[in-house]
Amino acid sequence: MTTQTGPNLAPYAVGIRGRCPRCGEGHMFEGFLKLRPNCEVCGLDYSYADPADGPAFFVITFGCLPAAFCAVWIEAAYSAPYWVHLFTTLPLLLATCIPPLRPLKGWLVASQFHHKAAEARLVRPGEDEDDRGGW
Repeated sequence: MTTQTGPNLAPYAVGIRGRCPRCGEGHMFEGFLKLRPNCEVCGLDYSYADPADGPAFFVITFGCLPAAFCAVWIEAAYSAPYWVHLFTTLPLLLATCIPPLRPLKGWLVASQFHHKAAEARLVRPGEDEDDRGGW
């Protein structure tokens, strides 16, 4: 891993914009959700980043569930035919699920960098934390 240099940037500020968590200038994403191998400006290696299912969890919790409850309400209140759900529920689900994925993934990757989150490692007795390497 590389050492942290530069300004101490807030993870939410750089993450939701898809910028490098170290320099704030380079791009974090290569495609819609694919991370770059490293920052094109400062060279930060993004191999540490593993947000796993975190973005999907937040989108499902805060986007899909309210949209699904809305669909159930439309069905229960109006006994709506399927075409009504096609024009109401489907766009609502797509609008609440797809756009937040990238900012949430960027925020989680930037938070991992900011808090130096990594896989757990055992510290042997007498070994200092700085002796193990790291960021």
